[in-house]
Amino acid sequence: MTHTQNAPKALRLGTRRSKLAMAQSGHVADAVRQLTGREVELVEITTYGDVSREQLAQIGGTGVFVTALRDALLRGDVDFAVHSLKDLPTAQPDDLVVAAVPPREDPRDVLIARDGLTLAELPDGSRVGTGSPRRMAQLNAYARSHGMRIETVPIRGNIDTRIGFVHSGELDAVVLAAAGLNRVGRSDEVTEFLSVDTVLPAPGQGALAIECTAANAELAATLAELDDPYTRAAVTAERSLLAALEAGCSAPVGALADLLADGQVVKEMRLRGVVGSTDGSTLVQLSTTGSVPNTQDRAEALGRELAAEMLAKGAAGLMGERDQ
Repeated sequence: MTHTQNAPKALRLGTRRSKLAMAQSGHVADAVRQLTGREVELVEITTYGDVSREQLAQIGGTGVFVTALRDALLRGDVDFAVHSLKDLPTAQPDDLVVAAVPPREDPRDVLIARDGLTLAELPDGSRVGTGSPRRMAQLNAYARSHGMRIETVPIRGNIDTRIGFVHSGELDAVVLAAAGLNRVGRSDEVTEFLSVDTVLPAPGQGALAIECTAANAELAATLAELDDPYTRAAVTAERSLLAALEAGCSAPVGALADLLADGQVVKEMRLRGVVGSTDGSTLVQLSTTGSVPNTQDRAEALGRELAAEMLAKGAAGLMGERDQ
């Protein structure tokens, strides 16, 4: 019997086909190979969000990049899947488990503008592209508060397409996630990393979710070794806020949980949330601080508490269509 016949079967990793998704999944595949000594094969899956040309806000947003991957898991076509965590619906199916949330990439949004301009330097009338109502709300609020006039333009497409709008002169700037640009090696094109005080990222932005079936307890336990407890606590609080606002991932909601350290010891978690009207005329922006959640339940409670305060300040009226 040859050595190849004795080799354990390759693990099949389900991924979207985009360059960014393949890069993210490639990093996870490398980590799983090191962890298990097994080969990992990338299985490319096309999702509804990849083929639809509609704006995400119109097609509902929630689950459009996720459902096909989850169906492949449940059919047994793949052993595990990698998602951008911000794309996951907040309700987790009983038959699937997020086995690991690896350490988070930079959660911030970035500006890529013509002539190396920053947001504050954009001239009046500048056209800024983004497919996100959350970004539109906060960019327009920033412009209003600084006496600027900008036009936010809804766009779709992969990283190359979006940056291409600036290079071609069709748009003056676009706003993208720092994490995606870092993962595909394009961060040198960034003209400004936007402060989270200006644009709060999407809940879970910069984090990945590694998901498998709940029935595959052995694989789930293995993948769990890639989990980062601090990242998981932070994104759990952010997604709990989103769920308590009853908003989908295409709603104009931003959230970020920071871990506050005293020297080397992480002592507290600060959770910030924002909901805004897309024209930027109204923002509800609040924060809360609590001890570092040592359980998922406590992280979820922190998110629910902040959501309740935001709803009391009128957040519900700013979210447009609610998830059904």
